[in-house]
Amino acid sequence: MYSEKVMDHFSNPRNVGEIEDADGVGEVGNPVCGDMMNIYIKVDDGKLTDIKFKTFGCGAAIATSSMITEMAMGMTIEQALEITRDSVADALDGLPPVKLHCSNLAADGLHAAIEDYLKKKEAGN
Repeated sequence: MYSEKVMDHFSNPRNVGEIEDADGVGEVGNPVCGDMMNIYIKVDDGKLTDIKFKTFGCGAAIATSSMITEMAMGMTIEQALEITRDSVADALDGLPPVKLHCSNLAADGLHAAIEDYLKKKEAGN
C-alpha cells in the first residue's frame, strides 16, 4: 500500500522533463524491475538551481524521482550529496519493502548527475 505522498507525487509528478543544456546528467537503471531514470541538473554558484527527471518505470519510481527533485532544489552540491536512499523513502512517508529499490534509484541518479557535473567542471578548469 502506498502512502498519500507517494500517490500524490505519482499522480502529479513535479519537475518532469529534460534540461537541454544541463550541467550534469545522471542515468541509472534497475535491471531487476526495468526502471530507467535520468536526472538533469543546473548548477549556479555551487547550488542546484534546476532539476528535472525523465523516468520510465513504476509508480514508486516516478514518485521517488519527483520527490528527490523537490528535496534537492536550491541545495548546495554538498547538501544534495547527503540525500540518502532512506531520506527519499522517509520523505514519502515510506515505501513498501518490495519498492525500496526505487528510492535507491532516485538517490543514485541524483548522485550520478552531480558526479557528472563535477567531472565536467574539473575537465573545464
